[in-house]
Amino acid sequence: MNAPASFRQRVLAGEWLAGTFINLGSALTAEIAARAGFDWLMLDYEHGPGSDETLLHQLQAVASTGAATIVRLAANETPRFKRALDLGAGGVMVPYVNNAEEARAAVAAVRYPPHGIRGVSKFNRAAGFGQNFDDYYQNAHTRLVTMAQIETPESLEHLDAIAEVDGVDVLFVGPLDLTTNLGIQGQFEHPRFIEARQKVAAAARRAGKAAGILATAAAQIPVLRAEGYTALAFGSDGGAVTAGVQQSLSALRSH
Repeated sequence: MNAPASFRQRVLAGEWLAGTFINLGSALTAEIAARAGFDWLMLDYEHGPGSDETLLHQLQAVASTGAATIVRLAANETPRFKRALDLGAGGVMVPYVNNAEEARAAVAAVRYPPHGIRGVSKFNRAAGFGQNFDDYYQNAHTRLVTMAQIETPESLEHLDAIAEVDGVDVLFVGPLDLTTNLGIQGQFEHPRFIEARQKVAAAARRAGKAAGILATAAAQIPVLRAEGYTALAFGSDGGAVTAGVQQSLSALRSH
């Protein structure tokens, strides 16, 4: 019997993968989202309030559900990769990747020597506290996912070079940052943003990589899928909680 495909294999095969953002730092909302059936969760440690301890608890809560865990780092800085990956993350999302040099630095931080520069330790959670170290060390570079965020005009100018970096698996559009940096903040139907989206998807396709994005409205999802986006995220735990409590309060205030 063939082993099931890894999440990275599914990403690179262009499989339709449904994700959501987890930005509250809560193990409970991460577990709820994973049990709902999402293929992957983006655990937000760029803008979210969490710490190494909350990340550990989130990864533990999701571990038995089958959902892949991608940690969005606060910056493209080597020590940040090591912390998230040693705790057992299935990959990283790297903000503000502007060019191939920055993309190569990100991939190197994900991978152990001789494939990269990630520091080696046997006794961490990712390696089964030493029990699975040999397998993890030998194969982590083929299993861990690296998503490079496209968020600036500079990154748009270097799309092909970024996409061609071995180990960059997903070009992931950050809609709010990209529209802000294009001078059209929040205008997600603006022609310049649509053109940028299409350029990202085309560059990913040329390089045999996946295109990813956070959809900003449900009606946008089929459009994005038609453009070639396959690693799609929609919504967040923070957004769901906010909408839910507002709905409850509105119901109470209306009587």
